[in-house]
Amino acid sequence: MLEFCSMQDIEPFYNWRHLYTAEEDVHSPFYGRTYSEFEYSQTLYNFYIHPQWDDFGSRTLFMKILFADYEQRFVIIELLGEWNDAIENDIMTLRREITDILYRKGFTRYILIAENVLNFHSSDDSYYEEWREQLEDERGWVVILNMPEQSKYDFKRARLTNYIEMLELPQWRTMKPETIFQMIDNLMGRRLD
Repeated sequence: MLEFCSMQDIEPFYNWRHLYTAEEDVHSPFYGRTYSEFEYSQTLYNFYIHPQWDDFGSRTLFMKILFADYEQRFVIIELLGEWNDAIENDIMTLRREITDILYRKGFTRYILIAENVLNFHSSDDSYYEEWREQLEDERGWVVILNMPEQSKYDFKRARLTNYIEMLELPQWRTMKPETIFQMIDNLMGRRLD
């Protein structure tokens, strides 16, 4: 967890790299990116972060696409930083630079791992509502996993759970991506019915 290590020590989850890497996926927004294990150039709150994190246009939020399944149309994304819709409009940036691209490639189910989202600051809910409406016809969904309590509190207070489900799955690192998806998809199927 963030309290016990420095920013540069927090790496994106890497145990599925033998199954999927976004930089080798020609349909990924990060196709062709190269990473250094030794040169730290990106910062969050003036602290260097691990070079494996991807910058997608936000100054305070970074990500890594951990897994994408084109047949079952789901993607698992890990997040790091501060999700700030009030000043940075991070949801708009995430939508336009990442999820809209993935949606055009057929993805309709999004699992966002948010255990390293330090803070959440809300604005209006229009991008969240738009996202839900985009996915409704295809029985798609967005789920946020393991958001820290304070960030979760602020997310719920903004009533964004009207559009995005929040779940806890602390053991996700010990599971296969397909197993995580099946568990969440079964749960979401019951909620959508």
